[in-house]
Amino acid sequence: MHEDLDDVFHERRRLLALGYRMTGTLADAEDVVQETYLRWYRLSDSERADIANPGGWLTTVAGRIALDLLGSARHRREQYIGPWLPEPVPADLFAGAVRSRTATSSDDPLDRVTLDDDVSTALLVVLEAMTPAERVAFVLHDVFGVPFDEIAATVGRSSAAVRQLASSARRHVRENRAAAVPRAEHDRVVRAFQQAASTGEIVPLLRFLAPDVELHSDGGGVVSAARNVVSGAENVARFLLGIAAKRPAMSMEQQQLGDGLGFVFREDDEVVSVMNLRVEDGAITRLWIVLNPAKLTYWLPR
Repeated sequence: MHEDLDDVFHERRRLLALGYRMTGTLADAEDVVQETYLRWYRLSDSERADIANPGGWLTTVAGRIALDLLGSARHRREQYIGPWLPEPVPADLFAGAVRSRTATSSDDPLDRVTLDDDVSTALLVVLEAMTPAERVAFVLHDVFGVPFDEIAATVGRSSAAVRQLASSARRHVRENRAAAVPRAEHDRVVRAFQQAASTGEIVPLLRFLAPDVELHSDGGGVVSAARNVVSGAENVARFLLGIAAKRPAMSMEQQQLGDGLGFVFREDDEVVSVMNLRVEDGAITRLWIVLNPAKLTYWLPR
């Protein structure tokens, strides 16, 4: 019995990784995990004994809970003040949480996107634009290897319909990832961008910003942030330099995040924001800045 409990508890980190991909925040992911375990403990001893694969059962139940949560989250985000961004986390937070797997006879490995440890903001933004059913189908199947028949029971669709949901979601992900650069190139451009920003001059900064660059900032209505997307290289450069001028004591520290090298900003030893960046063709095309304190709890002193 104790060994069975150990096996169930061992799934917690993997379930948290699943919940984060499903919802985009650690708080919602924790809610998914807690509710999943509550449902496990509500089972009778005989019901638990009949479950041949507890890890698979927990994964499927977590997917169902996430699907329900996504429905209510969509309504909450419609009321959100300013842009809603996923919560930034370190690149290695969930490293190894997703078990490597091989394709089954019904899975064409060329028709899947390998995302075992990918929790980039770029990907999460794409997932956020999907329907809840697409998101659940994609994450459960392409990342966690849940068979389509089991997902079908979770989302209340036929197996064929779930295949279509996953295929549609996969197409969106591929289109988004097509222009992504290798991690080393991303980091090189981001370091050069930081050096240019340190000059306090607009011309050096413009060298590393794409003409159609966009800056998205999430303050959640709690702290000051741009409530609209800042578009265009010159506008973004002036926006960033304006912040630096207003807050000269704020430090800009490099941090490996899901998209590659990014930045953690501190003021008086307190994290005030985290920035993820997307690089394409040697220039930065997206900047995502999270300032909402509710999404920075991971970065608080422990």
